[in-house]
Amino acid sequence: MPAPEITLELLDGMQAAQHADELQVLAAEVYADPPYLEDAGQAAELARRLRVRRRQPGFALAEARSGEYLVGYALGMPLRPSTSWWRNLTAPLPAELTAEHPGRTFALAELLVRAPWRRQGIGRDLHDLILSGRTEERATLTVRPAAAPAQGAFQRWGWRKVGRTREPEPDSHVLDVLIRALPAGRG
Repeated sequence: MPAPEITLELLDGMQAAQHADELQVLAAEVYADPPYLEDAGQAAELARRLRVRRRQPGFALAEARSGEYLVGYALGMPLRPSTSWWRNLTAPLPAELTAEHPGRTFALAELLVRAPWRRQGIGRDLHDLILSGRTEERATLTVRPAAAPAQGAFQRWGWRKVGRTREPEPDSHVLDVLIRALPAGRG
């Protein structure tokens, strides 16, 4: 019997809430692998972040399934003018890059694919689905410098590094901040 095909679906915050347990299990599994190994025990934090993010206006979640099995997802939301996204940069960036206004920036907060399903184009499909039809001018994301496969993929998909950030908590990790223009946002 052939394996089920991958189906993709775009969900809003209410729909994502119905899959919260599944999303949390997948995130914990992915974050248990290097270079995220030390994040694996943060199940409560993963659940809190999803709860907060899915309530944001404009939240979107793209999911990939093989049959009924969740194999990956991407989620994000527009940045607000009062966002903290640009606050913890390791070096200042020009105000014209960090100033936010409604409709300027969509933050791709997570893009996760289970290990057995990687290198099959699923990450790219999730990436393209969640960004398709966005009306913002650009998108941003953060990624660990040590996440070489993700770094390479994002570079191939048109992202460019603009800086680095670090959360203020002790022992927090440095993250690269990437941006890319969105087609709908081009005048």
